[in-house]
Amino acid sequence: MKTLPLLLLLHVAFSSAFPMAPGTEDEDENIQLVKNYLKNFYNLETDMQPHLKIKNINPLTEKLKEMQKFFGLKVTGQPDVDTLEVMKKPRCGIPDVGQYVLTPGTPKWERKNLTYRIVNYTPDMHPADVDQAIQNALKVWSDVSPLTFKRIYDGSADIMMSFEIGDHKDNSPFDGPNGYLAHAFQPGNGLGGDVHFDEAESWTKGSNGYNLFFVAAHELGHSLGLSHSTDPGALMYPTYSYMDPKEFHLPQDDINGIEAIYGQSDNPVKPTGPTTPETCDYKLSFDAITTLRGELLFFKKRYFWRKHPQMTEVELNFISLFWPNLPSGIQAAYENVEKDQVFLFKGNQYWVLSGYDLVYNQPKSIYDFGFPKNVKKIDATFSDENSGKTYFFVGNKYWRYDENRQSMDQGYPKNIINDFPGINKNIDAVFQYGRYIYFFRGNRQYQFDLNLKRVVSVMRSNSWFNC
Repeated sequence: MKTLPLLLLLHVAFSSAFPMAPGTEDEDENIQLVKNYLKNFYNLETDMQPHLKIKNINPLTEKLKEMQKFFGLKVTGQPDVDTLEVMKKPRCGIPDVGQYVLTPGTPKWERKNLTYRIVNYTPDMHPADVDQAIQNALKVWSDVSPLTFKRIYDGSADIMMSFEIGDHKDNSPFDGPNGYLAHAFQPGNGLGGDVHFDEAESWTKGSNGYNLFFVAAHELGHSLGLSHSTDPGALMYPTYSYMDPKEFHLPQDDINGIEAIYGQSDNPVKPTGPTTPETCDYKLSFDAITTLRGELLFFKKRYFWRKHPQMTEVELNFISLFWPNLPSGIQAAYENVEKDQVFLFKGNQYWVLSGYDLVYNQPKSIYDFGFPKNVKKIDATFSDENSGKTYFFVGNKYWRYDENRQSMDQGYPKNIINDFPGINKNIDAVFQYGRYIYFFRGNRQYQFDLNLKRVVSVMRSNSWFNC
């Protein structure tokens, strides 16, 4: 039986990364998008009458519910804005399955010592950079399993890797830019294990175009026998996302997946990886919080949650999906409502967003605000739009900055405990909402009343998520 390809399909969203209002897209195009998506990834039957409306097609409604459940969306069976947005994200083209259900037939390599060969190169990158990206992608899996990979330069290898274009004679033709990004084949003879990258795409070692390291690492997971995970932070999650490769550590969910096939690594110290934060985990804490045009953004490592106060649903997203040039691990953030700008801090640098767009390509120094050189990072910050004052919390002290004069107020820093009784130090995040300031420390938040000058309530940090 012919080996089936595992396809990485990129659905390019030409619109803003943030969902559009209902009714702003053509209904027929949305219906076709939904049908194609469910046909490709959820085995939707194709013998439907094209004139039927979505709401009258029970199989489509059921498949929509299945898709929404997989991605953690509100299960409605209707193509709402959030569902359509997910369908437009970069993703892998094999069908979505449960958490690490192995590829049908549970294919695996019977040998632990595998060979690979890079057949050709893309002109988009220096050959040495391609070699390094592939080597790093293989190391992702060899570090957490008993598998080893040896490169050969001619003949047939277990995993043949090449850049192809159009119909390249494997029954899985590429369709030009922004279509099929790459595909791989499950373990086996012949084409088994091979990885093909679409030469029509723009390949890179950075954040522009498509990062070869991340695509290769994902595809090699398929080459080794892995299917998709429902964990949005996993490398084997269906949608493509970028982060600084230097900061990448294989998530625990992917480690569990490869160990389920090949067993644990031979290393004395067994590898562990980061886990995706769970929205309603009672231990959940945040790195930074800010408002943005009426919404609340909660930052945690490489993720952030979007929450509108008038909506019950909350979204978990990758920072890089919206702002590829922002780092993970944002430590403090505040919104200047008057200027429609959000300031994001990490270490002694900061970035500025105008709405949802990055203002500067390069970060700026926190010392622009007037901090002394002994301040190495900001713990938390918020801005009072009524007074035009921005408060910066560092250790057990705070500074106050005048947005209008663009300078620090005299007499600062001051002790936090003196002006915010009940709040001492080790503040993780803070934001202002109405007459209250919400201070976050660990899995607790402290509601501080500006008028009474005291803490009036203590709640779990994720209580904003209706947990």
